[in-house]
Amino acid sequence: MTQPLRVEPELYTDVPNIDFYIRNGLLFGIYEGRPHAFIRENPDADMLNALSHFGGGLPLAILEEESYEELKRRFLELKSEEGIGGIEGFESPEEIENFLQNEDLLASEDSAPIIRYVNSLFVQALKRRATDIHIETFEKEGDVRFRIDGVLNRIATLNKGAVNSIINRIKVISNLDISESRIPQDGRTKVTIAGAGVDVRVSILPTYYGEKAVLRLLMKGESIPSLQQLGFSEEVFSKLKSLLKHSYGMILITGPTGSGKSTTLHSFLKEIDHEHYNIVTVEDPVEYNAEGINQIQVNEKVNLTFSEALRSILRQDPDVIMVGEMRDKETAKIATQAAMTGHLLLSTLHTNSASAAIPRLIDMGIDPFLVSSTLIGIIAQRLVRLLCPHCKTGYLPSDEDIRYFDLPHDVRLFGPKGCDKCGGTGYIGRRAIGEIIVVDEAFAAQIKGGADEQSLRRYLLEHTDFRPMFNELRRMVIEGETSIPEAVRIGVKSI
Repeated sequence: MTQPLRVEPELYTDVPNIDFYIRNGLLFGIYEGRPHAFIRENPDADMLNALSHFGGGLPLAILEEESYEELKRRFLELKSEEGIGGIEGFESPEEIENFLQNEDLLASEDSAPIIRYVNSLFVQALKRRATDIHIETFEKEGDVRFRIDGVLNRIATLNKGAVNSIINRIKVISNLDISESRIPQDGRTKVTIAGAGVDVRVSILPTYYGEKAVLRLLMKGESIPSLQQLGFSEEVFSKLKSLLKHSYGMILITGPTGSGKSTTLHSFLKEIDHEHYNIVTVEDPVEYNAEGINQIQVNEKVNLTFSEALRSILRQDPDVIMVGEMRDKETAKIATQAAMTGHLLLSTLHTNSASAAIPRLIDMGIDPFLVSSTLIGIIAQRLVRLLCPHCKTGYLPSDEDIRYFDLPHDVRLFGPKGCDKCGGTGYIGRRAIGEIIVVDEAFAAQIKGGADEQSLRRYLLEHTDFRPMFNELRRMVIEGETSIPEAVRIGVKSI
């Protein structure tokens, strides 16, 4: 038998009954300029059976395991993409209830158009790095939108009947009531796409013209970025590294929804020595599978709230505690006590700046003295979209832009255009920017004295090396990393 090949042939699809052969493991591609049939090393009975039925007269080659799996993945992906346009002839929800929820969607043989379309939505969302799928119903039609790099992008406009059928399909795979459209419903499901597991959180909401569905996609096993990979400036990175060397106290991350706070929390935990510390988290939901860390999923149906979980964690001899979000006064009080009693406590708050976290804690019932005694650091952050390097276009800024961002008059800025590389958005990827407060004795005295946010921020600017994140955003605009519209969108103020 010939030596297995380690190659990446182009797909070849001009084969009668190709679905049958692919389903049984016989693949086709262009190798050395001509079509070939491919099998893997050690073929199974199905593959040999498919080979015995094949009379196409193509030369046969054997692929190494890695090359074979890559070619198979590309065939399955192509098959799913072909289904995204087949939207006529809708099937009723009852006719598709037998769909195998846990099978690989790319390998599904079911050809019902709605099933194929929903399958394709998952595949396309992951290919385009979307975190959420929005399916919306309006008076005469509906929209499908993907949230890519934090911004919603319209993918398709469909007739109203199609949207209703798609939402019913989503209800079926999420174990929701397809006969109920008057009340909100929440569910979840798991799908497998090209071997990758995806947890899907589903929210259905009745609106005036029909139901709206939002699907949050959580990749199982997605790697946690290191602190350096987040993209913070060298100054912020260095201060964060120093803060994480503390053995007790509270570190807070602030920012609006979707600013990357949870990812930064997990990057913090990645920096900490897992072998010699007992690290426990309470999250809603658990977004990353963090090896060596004890993770608790909030479940309010059984009263496993943030505060209840935190109480139990304190009886588990923890060294480091991560609370996904301080949602209420009770959680904030327990967390503050934990930080006071020898634990390193990491959590998040919804505030727009680092200095705003302090009055927020006080508003939640934490005494200023306790805040000043436990808080060791605060970082406020945003995720900034990066201009596509393949299509960004240069221009001269307006007088208004020059005034707002205090730009040099001779600067040349860049804006988004859109191309195949970036999916027409003009942006590829995001990076974090932030501002960080390191609480020293002098600043703690300001907190204890009851200074308001404006006074605290003025003190930071006049007496410390604090740098607002607007400074980093301005630098990114000047250097062509991002655009003026993106800088305005994320809403960072100049002071």
